[in-house]
Amino acid sequence: MPRDVSERDFEARVIERSREVPVVVDFWAEWCGPCRTLGPALEAAVAQRAGEVELAKVDVDRNPMLAQAFGIRGIPAVKAFRDGRMAAEFTGAIPPARIEEFLDRLLPSEADRLAAAGDEESLRRALQDDPRHADAARRLGHLLLARRERDEARAVLEPVADDFVAAGLLARIALTTPANGDEPDAAVEDAFAAWDAGDLEPALATLQDQVALVDDPERQDLLRKVMVAIFTELGPESPLARSHRRRLAAALS
Repeated sequence: MPRDVSERDFEARVIERSREVPVVVDFWAEWCGPCRTLGPALEAAVAQRAGEVELAKVDVDRNPMLAQAFGIRGIPAVKAFRDGRMAAEFTGAIPPARIEEFLDRLLPSEADRLAAAGDEESLRRALQDDPRHADAARRLGHLLLARRERDEARAVLEPVADDFVAAGLLARIALTTPANGDEPDAAVEDAFAAWDAGDLEPALATLQDQVALVDDPERQDLLRKVMVAIFTELGPESPLARSHRRRLAAALS
């Protein structure tokens, strides 16, 4: 059943709830003829998905601040939220087939489900299904690098090299594969071991020291990419990431 959502509970029932399951919001009004066409079709399509997606309804006349906040200029307007952010939207009464397509794009793929499982077999199966699945590549890359299987890790990560974490892991491979048979830098190796163990504060502190000590711009950039990868894993709200991001910017300026 769809939920009626207001300005008072939108944050909890839509934004926060979307971190657990996609939430589709139907902005509508009693006087809107197309809303009466779209509403039942949307409700039926959501019901068929048996809890994989939820439907919330916002009466724009009763909640004008929400309508303004989301730039609603015509109704029906449908906005879908996933992981706390708006993921897709459409305006107007679209046919049932297009509603089905819209909802299907919100649901996790088989590769998404396998990546979420997190074990090595599932991660490999996810990448067989989608070689550019960034989450699976990141996770498997971490596992392989912890075992020092650099060549396979590189093959897994290169298809998603535009991802910040994958780019950092590829930089890690470059830093731990010295040219001319030189021994890897022990301090950098210690930082990566701490990263693998989830001990990120000493990992970042060591990398920060290395950035300050290095004169070679190419090596410095590799270290920067590794730190950006850790910042990305920590998330934008992490005080540790914010602190080291400022220090890194100062060191590179």
